[in-house]
Amino acid sequence: MTEQHEFDKDYWERHWHQAHHDRPGAMSNSPAHPYLARETGALVPGSALDAGCGAGAEAIWLASHGWQVTAVDIAPVALARAAERATESGVSERVRWVEADLTAWAPETRFDLVTTHYAHPAMPQLAFYDRVAGWVAPGGTLLIVGHLHSSEAIGDGHGHGHHPPDEASVTLADITAGLDGASWEIITAEEQRRTVPGREIPLHDVVVRAVRRP
Repeated sequence: MTEQHEFDKDYWERHWHQAHHDRPGAMSNSPAHPYLARETGALVPGSALDAGCGAGAEAIWLASHGWQVTAVDIAPVALARAAERATESGVSERVRWVEADLTAWAPETRFDLVTTHYAHPAMPQLAFYDRVAGWVAPGGTLLIVGHLHSSEAIGDGHGHGHHPPDEASVTLADITAGLDGASWEIITAEEQRRTVPGREIPLHDVVVRAVRRP
């Protein structure tokens, strides 16, 4: 029987406590995901939301490249380390850390960039992407990086046997189908397989970047 994952606060607190115990480097100095630099490096910095920021690597990268970042996560242990990293990196004034449940929290404004990397809240994955897409300002950018759903895809270890749980993985077609062409211009839509230094098992990702039409 496939184990169901709740992806609630208790789940993520356990996940980050375990990560700190097993892979302290992941909490201390892991780099931002490579898609972030590739997909946003040419954008003019403005306001950004990192939805499900974890230990803060992506939020810190954005702040160091001129963005004013709101970084949201449900796990206090991850946010505490993220704030420490931001201070160590000299960008603490450019990041606002918010402890919140993304299924209930909503920002008071829209953003020039909304990005999410492997975030799995306690709601259907595609509904989550639709929710955060609503926080992109006209002319702004949405960047989604998720676990690719397929019979062969192997993820980052949230699921047993290093497979992401079914409820945390998606197909490329599912994401792009949710972005109405009247409202969105899709810039990037691809499946990627990449290796991570020190890790034998490759990651299978889905990457979508879209711009909300003015």
